[in-house]
Amino acid sequence: MISLLSRLFLRPGGRDPAALRKAYGILCGAVGILLNVLLFSGKLLAGSLAGSVAITADAFNNLSDAGSSAITLLGFYLAGQKPDAHHPFGHGRIEYLSGLGVAVLILLMGWELLQSSLAKIFHPAPVTATPLVTAILCVSVGVKLYMAFYNWRLGKKLDSSAMRATAVDSLCDSAATAAVLAATLAGHLTGKMIDGWAGLLVAAFILWSGVKAAKETVDPLLGTPPTREFVARIRDLVMAHSKIIGIHDLIVHDYGPGRVMISLHAEVPASQDVLALHDEIDNVERELREHLGCEAVIHMDPVVTDDGVTEETRRRVAELVRCIDDDITIHDFRMVSGPTHTNVIFDAVVPYDFRLSDRQVEEKIRCAVRALDGSFYAVVQVERSYT
Repeated sequence: MISLLSRLFLRPGGRDPAALRKAYGILCGAVGILLNVLLFSGKLLAGSLAGSVAITADAFNNLSDAGSSAITLLGFYLAGQKPDAHHPFGHGRIEYLSGLGVAVLILLMGWELLQSSLAKIFHPAPVTATPLVTAILCVSVGVKLYMAFYNWRLGKKLDSSAMRATAVDSLCDSAATAAVLAATLAGHLTGKMIDGWAGLLVAAFILWSGVKAAKETVDPLLGTPPTREFVARIRDLVMAHSKIIGIHDLIVHDYGPGRVMISLHAEVPASQDVLALHDEIDNVERELREHLGCEAVIHMDPVVTDDGVTEETRRRVAELVRCIDDDITIHDFRMVSGPTHTNVIFDAVVPYDFRLSDRQVEEKIRCAVRALDGSFYAVVQVERSYT
């Protein structure tokens, strides 16, 4: 249905990617509202006919899903607005906020269902499973599976955490409704009043999906590292230029889907013309914008490449540092000679949660460099990677 509606109303072939993303989000939100309201009406009728708190609670869960779809629709609409003077990086993070709103609604509904299910456990009542009730629940499972499928597919296509959160919610809803259906039939056939326990199971599913959805939307708001694939694409594009001999200090700033800024340090030969190098850096920034759709700021780091002593010392120091730990790397290496000693200056990048403190890492590196040559004194800056 989504594919048909998108062909009829969106015409995806000739639209700007940002506008298409916004249109898909609004379309999926509108379809979600319609389907969830229909499911709410059907399940509310089924719950009344069967006298089941689990079915009724599941109905109100669908009503909250309709509210979630409305939040998703509004989030995509607002996130698609163009940058302005007050928000120069755009409004893309509103999509993350809408996903967080969906997660909060899921958690609230799970809590309400948990309370009503516990009440039904302490005060059980018989449940009646008519053919109409069974049919409504079966249709509901199928509809929710369909909603999970199209939300997940579009969530991957558009890289939308809000849509993926909705997909997880729909999948949990289908499993919860299936559990309610099984409990309703079992209670009707055996006479055992397990309706409250089924509602408790549904509540657990809902709360779990709410926590999962909240984590997926909170993480990008707090700031997460870029994917390995994205880092590799950046590195490949930059290193394809012969005048650039290395990169480090890569930082990716995420201002919402399709709104990414990056900064990095590019190592260039110190002996070459600075104007020619600056022109090359401009070309790299333009390529990153054209190929990856991100704004880039690149800082040039001049590196001595025609001094055999410096290069050999850098190689040997890098080997010594890897002896401390394979995950430690160095960059910005340079040597400053004096009458009594030579300062060996560089940055060392260590992983987060490293087993040694920064001071211990510095001390081990200083000792290793001093052992390499008694006149060497290591000036080390320990830092962490943002990728």
